[in-house]
Amino acid sequence: MKKLVYLYIIIAGFTITGCSKDYLDRTPQSSISPDASFKTLKDLELFTNSFYDYLPSAEGVYNESVDNIVKTTLDDNLTGKRVVPVNGGGWSWSQLRNINFFLDNCFNTLSETEAGPYAGVGRFFRAYFYFEKLKRFGDVPWYSKQLNPEDNELLMKARDPRTLVVDSILADLDYAIAKMSAVKSNERATKWTALALKSSVALFEGTFRKYHKNLNLPDADKLLQISADAAKQLIDGKQYQVYTGDGVDSYGALFRSVNSIGEEVILARKFSDALQIWHNVNYYTITASYGKPGLEKRLVNSYLMKDGTRFTDKPNYEKMTFSEEVKDRDPRLSQTIRTPGYKRIGGAAALAPNFGNTITGYQLIKFVGDVKYDNFNRSENDMPVIRYAEVLLNYAEAKAELGTLTQADLDLSLNLLRTRVGMPGLNLANANANPDSYLAADYPLVTSAQKGAILEIRRERRIELVMETYRWDDILRWKCGQLVTRQFKGMYFPSVGKFDLDQDGKDDLWIYEGNKPTASGIQLLKLGSEILLENGTSGNVIINSHISKVFDEAKDYFYPLPLEDLQLNENLDQNPGWDDN
Repeated sequence: MKKLVYLYIIIAGFTITGCSKDYLDRTPQSSISPDASFKTLKDLELFTNSFYDYLPSAEGVYNESVDNIVKTTLDDNLTGKRVVPVNGGGWSWSQLRNINFFLDNCFNTLSETEAGPYAGVGRFFRAYFYFEKLKRFGDVPWYSKQLNPEDNELLMKARDPRTLVVDSILADLDYAIAKMSAVKSNERATKWTALALKSSVALFEGTFRKYHKNLNLPDADKLLQISADAAKQLIDGKQYQVYTGDGVDSYGALFRSVNSIGEEVILARKFSDALQIWHNVNYYTITASYGKPGLEKRLVNSYLMKDGTRFTDKPNYEKMTFSEEVKDRDPRLSQTIRTPGYKRIGGAAALAPNFGNTITGYQLIKFVGDVKYDNFNRSENDMPVIRYAEVLLNYAEAKAELGTLTQADLDLSLNLLRTRVGMPGLNLANANANPDSYLAADYPLVTSAQKGAILEIRRERRIELVMETYRWDDILRWKCGQLVTRQFKGMYFPSVGKFDLDQDGKDDLWIYEGNKPTASGIQLLKLGSEILLENGTSGNVIINSHISKVFDEAKDYFYPLPLEDLQLNENLDQNPGWDDN
């Protein structure tokens, strides 16, 4: 299929010019006349193509952090250093203006029957836009039409309650589902894309309302049912399936494939070497330039054994060396990080983890392609924005949170992901009879009769979707912000000295004290400066021990509104806990 490369092919006459200040684009100026330009279906298609640039960049997908992936530096949302911005800070509305401009004018010449599918695309992207705002700010002003300079009352309106915003998002998605094309495509939004987004919106909001009891928000169960129903409608549509074309290695193959695999990827961001549109994922994982990212120890501990038993139930699991701890684990672990025997695509030699490129020792390989893409910003593999796996996990979680999850539901959803990698499925009765105490310590608010199942679904979601930038949103909706304040850790070392990480008979790492040894072909790390161990000369690698991590339960589930907008519109109020001064 010929690739569409969104917004990099812009029709100059279809670009709307922004104003000098972005405050709701108070004086919008259009470079086109809608009456003259929205006359044909091709006109509508060309304009809606520009909306795809609103999808996350490649870095917006793989460059995850929070408590999944640890780096040499910490984001401000982990250190309590977020401040009220003067302007910007995500409070931007130019995308919405372009969408509403289109929706206000797409029926000027064409009938709803003709233009409806493109109006559905517009309303899908308006829902997408507002979902991002909702997650970041909570209450936001809802605008269903383009504003004009004389619309002073609307320009100066207060924030609408999140209940109205969510209802409006879902109404937009219902319209999109009814009007958009049902022809499957991972390059364009379709009916199926809208169903997937609907399941995610309703799950986010349903669980947010359930666990943020202090906000007294209604209809949590209603939203969870909406999420389950949307996911089930997509599942019953039989348009997608869990990709298994590479056998037990299918999980890893899904992400390193140059062209997104349409069996499972519902919507992707496209890249192309031929069109010189690249991203940087290979370089990100094999150099020290981007914070030396690596999986965090508690996430590694969360991966089950290949037989479905818990790694954290094994005696002395806390003191296993790298080669011991990765043996016979969920195969997704070895398709996410370097483990013994790992070889690069296009490379011949087996490679051990390189502490020069990963601060925890758990070096990322998810999304990493052929060695020919190793130069700066030369990767061309497509980036998944929405996957069928997410929909399956949405379905299982919504049903579990409602207390209506059955074994048949699990077999229809989560267990397909475990089957892909040759693991036994989750048994509902066993999970609920014996909830995992290791996970329960992370999620103390989970107390329902299906506690065991909910914990296992959260495990599965974290593992399946790691490095796809879902974790922060999950922490917000589950109200478990304190997770990010724990000490981040890496591999365990029983002592200083030499270590054969990949068990090939050759030492890969030497943790030394005193003077630097004279040695070649081995990584040298000086204890106390280049590597810190939890117990001094033994223990887990300690990451950023000098940086205090803070999460304020009273305010940090939302971002602050910028000062400039609060001053321009006195009807806007700041989010709780943020100092306007």
